[in-house]
Amino acid sequence: MKKSLFGLLLLSITTFSFAQKAEKIINTKEVERIEKILSADDMEGRKTFTRGIEKAGNFIAGEFKKTGLATWNGSKSYFQSFAMVRAKFLGLECSFDGKSVDARDVIVATCQPTLSINEKSGYEKVRIAKGANLFSEARKLIAANQNYLVLVDTSFSRSFNNLTRFKSQLFKSDKSVVFVIGNLDPATYTLEAKHEITEQPLANVVGVIPGKSLKDEYVIFSGHYDHLGIIRKDRQGNELTDSIFNGANDDAAGTTAVMMLAKYFKALHNNERTLVFVAFTAEEIGGYGSQYFSRQFDPEKVKAMFNIEMIGTESKWGRNAAYITGYEKTDMGKMLQANLEGTGFTFHPDPYPAQQLFYRSDNATLARLGVPAHTISTSKMENPPEPNYHKASDEIGTLDMDNMAMIIKAIALSSRGIISGKETPSRVDTSELR
Repeated sequence: MKKSLFGLLLLSITTFSFAQKAEKIINTKEVERIEKILSADDMEGRKTFTRGIEKAGNFIAGEFKKTGLATWNGSKSYFQSFAMVRAKFLGLECSFDGKSVDARDVIVATCQPTLSINEKSGYEKVRIAKGANLFSEARKLIAANQNYLVLVDTSFSRSFNNLTRFKSQLFKSDKSVVFVIGNLDPATYTLEAKHEITEQPLANVVGVIPGKSLKDEYVIFSGHYDHLGIIRKDRQGNELTDSIFNGANDDAAGTTAVMMLAKYFKALHNNERTLVFVAFTAEEIGGYGSQYFSRQFDPEKVKAMFNIEMIGTESKWGRNAAYITGYEKTDMGKMLQANLEGTGFTFHPDPYPAQQLFYRSDNATLARLGVPAHTISTSKMENPPEPNYHKASDEIGTLDMDNMAMIIKAIALSSRGIISGKETPSRVDTSELR
């Protein structure tokens, strides 16, 4: 009985200490300072591939440096640079067992201006059979970064041409994937494809607090720092009076949270697991930043991911509440809520299951690999969604800074068991994706 009482007292003291530190570091004034800079007009809406997003990235990197974060893998920079490649088709000649193949039956996902291969080129031959998920299987093959000749069953004739979308979603690579539709199994083949290749540079911003006893186990805190940029006309062609889509809630709010959590955990200096803080690029145009970032990890070593998206407004339950996408897929949500007992803050399951939010944000790539990777949000995503979503009116004046600071504190306090290594959430069941 005495031991039990002592344990409860110790837990209470520890919780109070965490809360005190959170109250001191994660305050409304500092939250507003960062949010105001990220969503200012001079960031020009932070559209991917613009000077606005470059300016935002430099600001985030500067804050990471002031906080004292380490760089990822000993890099000389906080920028995790990579390139997307767009391949414009110019021409193709192909034959299987000496017989010509119609160019319309071939799609080549490549970063090479000229690709010339045959059966001796070392391409692994694989099939996408009838009944499979064509796009899911194609995505996996391209993500594997290997050379493949993919024989696609003729049952996919109507949707086959849609695979061309992958030609504008390629990470720079020396590997290629060739899709051919037809019930074929060639012993010999030749293919020559020509494309006009355009490289587009991108960069995530990544900072690290190395762990102590569990430094090879990772906990990720993320948000995306890109938005829609400057849009001068609406869909009807009318001039907009406000052309800067500031993205204060989407997702300067989540990025602000990541930066504040980095300050908090750096000051606490007690993480046993390695903490990774990342501001993703290119979420709005396809989630390319998070896809590239996720490929740098062994998913088994990622013990949890807190993706933070649009926390600047009140949730449907009012203040001091947020929801967790995919709540039912792991026990992470229940774990976080247990650590908030007595705080008055509540994490709820996602109230918008029809929107499929769990697989629509930057947590999705790692979640599909089994990582307990969830998005925390307060945004009302009914149909239609909240009034400022993807509009020029998404400005700092529409946000509740006090409530936003409270949400960030709740994330900090709720995650303490995971960062200490004392708690490990269950994994996502990936069998449902097969």
